[in-house]
Amino acid sequence: MSDRLLDMDEFATQTGPKGVINDWRRFKLESMDKDNLPPAKRELLRQMSSPSSARDGDSIAEQNRKMSVQEYELLKEEDQGCLKKYRRRCMLEMHEKLSIGPRFNGVHELDSGEAFLEVIEKEHHSTVVLVHIYKVGIKSCDDLNHCLDCLAKEYPTVKFCRIDAVSSGASERFSDEVLPTLLAYKAGELIGNFLACTQHLNQEFFATDVEAFLNSYGLLPEKELPTVEDEEENDVE
Repeated sequence: MSDRLLDMDEFATQTGPKGVINDWRRFKLESMDKDNLPPAKRELLRQMSSPSSARDGDSIAEQNRKMSVQEYELLKEEDQGCLKKYRRRCMLEMHEKLSIGPRFNGVHELDSGEAFLEVIEKEHHSTVVLVHIYKVGIKSCDDLNHCLDCLAKEYPTVKFCRIDAVSSGASERFSDEVLPTLLAYKAGELIGNFLACTQHLNQEFFATDVEAFLNSYGLLPEKELPTVEDEEENDVE
């Protein structure tokens, strides 16, 4: 997240009109492409950033009044796009502060029954751990692995894992007929047990189908908000 984003303690103290206006003003100034502005506008931005550098004869109130009029003339054409980015920034900041627990990258391969038990018992109490028990050569297992690779990128607060049934040490319990199996844990407790889980999906399924299936059991959090950079790219397109 951008270093420019406000600390939530600071943000919390700026809930009044003046605080919000000042924060909005700073964001607009930071969003301007100063290098490509004409010299007159660049000087105006300098004055707006440091109003104390205005003419000594002007009172603070007069400077503020002049600055607000000049700001309007300078920035009014960019307000809609800038306001959208500002709102997104505030939402991202709040989302970041409210998110708890660790974040993960990709699907974790477990190589033994001991690793399987460890990830269940030692993971953060707020983290949902989804374990795919699979077997090489079973098409539905391969397809599910591809889907989980995609979902792991979209839900970084969920720990996605997979383990070969043979490596788990319990291959007799996980025969081909019950694979692929998905197990869900939270705070060390089993909260979801789906044997032959792809029987609940179409013969040809995709990541969105697996996502909908997991969501139907409340096993996925709300999806991550797009970043400000992603929004800007979408606006350009």
